[in-house]
Amino acid sequence: MRYLKRLAAVLAAGIAFAGVQWTPASAAAEYNVKDYGATGNGSTNDDDAIDKAINAANAAGGGIVVFPSGNYRSRTIHLKSNVTLRLDSGSTIKAAASGMDAPESNSYSQYQDFGHSHFHNSLFWGDHVSNVGFTGVGTIEGDKNLSTSSSPPSGAANKAIALTECDHITISGITIKHGGHFALLMNGCHDVLIDHLTTVRDTSATRDALDIINSWNVEVANSNIASNDDAIAFKSDYALGHTYVSHDNYVHDTTAYSYQNNALQFGSETCGDFRDIRFENVTVTGAGKAGIGMVSMDGAIIENISYTNVTLSRTTTPIYFKIGERKRCPGSPPAGRIRNITLTDVTGSNLNAPVVDGTTGANDYASTVTGTTSVDIGPGITFNNVNLTVPGAHPASDATKVPGEFLTSYPPRDYGTRPSYGYWIRHATGVKVNGGTLKFSSNDDRPAIIADDASTVVVDGLTAQRGSASPYDVGVSNVTGYAVTNSKNTSGGALRVKATNSTPLPSGPPPTRYEAENATISQGIFETLHPGFSGTGYVNLDNLVGSYLEYSVTAAQAGNATIAIRYANGTTVNRPMDIAVNGTVVAAGRAFNPTTNWDTWDTSTLTVPLNAGSNTIRLTSTTANGGPNLDYLDVSQ
Repeated sequence: MRYLKRLAAVLAAGIAFAGVQWTPASAAAEYNVKDYGATGNGSTNDDDAIDKAINAANAAGGGIVVFPSGNYRSRTIHLKSNVTLRLDSGSTIKAAASGMDAPESNSYSQYQDFGHSHFHNSLFWGDHVSNVGFTGVGTIEGDKNLSTSSSPPSGAANKAIALTECDHITISGITIKHGGHFALLMNGCHDVLIDHLTTVRDTSATRDALDIINSWNVEVANSNIASNDDAIAFKSDYALGHTYVSHDNYVHDTTAYSYQNNALQFGSETCGDFRDIRFENVTVTGAGKAGIGMVSMDGAIIENISYTNVTLSRTTTPIYFKIGERKRCPGSPPAGRIRNITLTDVTGSNLNAPVVDGTTGANDYASTVTGTTSVDIGPGITFNNVNLTVPGAHPASDATKVPGEFLTSYPPRDYGTRPSYGYWIRHATGVKVNGGTLKFSSNDDRPAIIADDASTVVVDGLTAQRGSASPYDVGVSNVTGYAVTNSKNTSGGALRVKATNSTPLPSGPPPTRYEAENATISQGIFETLHPGFSGTGYVNLDNLVGSYLEYSVTAAQAGNATIAIRYANGTTVNRPMDIAVNGTVVAAGRAFNPTTNWDTWDTSTLTVPLNAGSNTIRLTSTTANGGPNLDYLDVSQ
C-alpha cells in the first residue's frame, strides 16, 4: 500500500486509475486560473473563474489547474474528476466570509453532529470524483472565515476540503490553515495518498485536522498534522446512509499534535468496523486527551491494529482503549469489540497535558484499557517494549479509587484519577505487557498496574518503578488467569503482586492448538469467507441436527484439561452443541451464543477429562440451525 510510489508514477508517467488514463505530468494540459478570469488580488471572489478552469480541464479528459502566486478569495469551489489543482509558490486560496454553498439536506443527520452530516458547505467539495489532486507548495487558508461551530451562520462554510465516495485522491505538499471544523473531511473514499501535508493549528478557527471516515487504502505519510481537536482520526458515521469497513490504512513518518483532544484516534463515531490499520514511525507532540486513542462507542469491531515506533509527549492520557454503549447508529447496536491491538516500541515522556481545562480534565491520567460489564475488551491487547514515564505525584490512597463505568461517554477525563500510574485494566481478556518500562518523574505510591474483572492478564519482562510508600506493584482483583514473570522494579527486586479473588495462570507449557480445518468434518465445509480466523480457515457445519466436527487430541497425562473453542455465530440465536470426549458427552447443549456477525469470533472455555495419549473431542449440532462456525480448539493441561 505504498501510495508514494503511486504519486511518483502519476507525476512522472501516465497511469490508469479506475479505467481512466492520466496524461503524464510533463505533457498534461495546464489551465491557469488567471486565464479564466481569476485576479489573485485577495479581495475579488475568484471561485467562478476557478470553477471554469476546473470544468475546462475535466471536459478535456483531465489536466492541471494552476494557481500562480497570488491570493485567491473564493466561495465554494467544486471538484471534478481527473483534475489536479497545483498551488504554486506564493499562492493562497482564501475562504470567503459568505456566499458559500449551503449544507445539503441529510435524512441521516440524527446519527452524527452537524459538521459530520454535511459536505457542500465547504471551501472545496467533491462527490463521487476520481483522480483528483491537490499538489504544489501553496496554501489553503480558511482566513478565520470557516466556522468551527455546530451551527455555522448562513452562507458560511465549516470545512476546507470535503470528499465523499471518492477514489484515487492525492493531497501532497500543500498547507491548510484555519481549516474550520475540519481541514479535511473524507467519507467513503479509497485509494488516497496524503503526503507532505501540513495543517496549522491556531487558537481559533481550527478543530479537527484529518477525519478519515468509512475509508480504505488511505496512506498518510511525511506530514505534520496539528489541530485543536482530533489530529488524525479514523471514524465511521452514518452520514452517507450506509457504512464501509475501514481497512488497510497506513499512517507513517508523520507528526501529530492535538491541543485539546486526541492525536491518533479511532472514534468516537463508530457505526462501521475497522481492521488492518497500521501506524509506524509517528511522533505525537501533544494530545489534550489521548496520544493513542481508540473507542468503540456505537457497536464497531476494531481489530488488527498496530502501532510501531511511536513517540509520545505532552499527552494527558498516553494510551486509551475503551468499549462503550452510546448506540448512536441505526438499530441502536450493542457494544462492539476491540481486539488484536499491538503496540511495539512505543515511548512516552513529559506526559503532561498541553493545557488543563474542562476538555482535558487534569494534567495527566494513566493509560487505560477497559470494556464494559458485559463485553470484555480483547483478546490480543499486547504492549511490546512500551516505555512510559508519567508525571506521578499521587499518594497510595489513590490506589483505592474505583472509577465509574461511563458507558455512553468517551473522554478519558470521565474516569478521573486512575488507581494505578502505568496501566489501568478493567473488563478485559487477553492482555499482555511484554517487556518495557513504567516510571514516574515524581514519586507515585500507586501500583504500576491494576487489573480488575479480567482474564488472562500477563506481565512478562517489565521493569516498573516503585513508589517510596507503595504497598505493591501489580494488583489483580477478580482476574481469572494472571501471571507476572521475569519482571522487576528499577532496583532489581521482583515485582510484588496483590491478588484478590484471582487465580494465577498455569505455569506449564502454552496450550496446544488444533485447527478446525485439520479435524474430521461430518456434514460441513471448510471456508475462508469471513476474516479473523486462525490457521488457513474455519469449518462451517451444515444447518441440521447431528453435523459435527471431531478433533484428535493427544494428552501427555490423564486428568482434566481446559479446552477453549473459538467460534463465530452471526445469527441472533444460540447454536448449542454437545461436547463429547472419547464418545461420552461431557457438556450437553453447550451454548454458543451470537457474536454480532460472522466476522466476530469468541471463545467458549470448559474443563474436560482426557486420557493419557490419544483422545477425541467431538462437537455436535443439536438443533436444525446447526452449530457455529468453528476456528480452533486450544487444549491446556
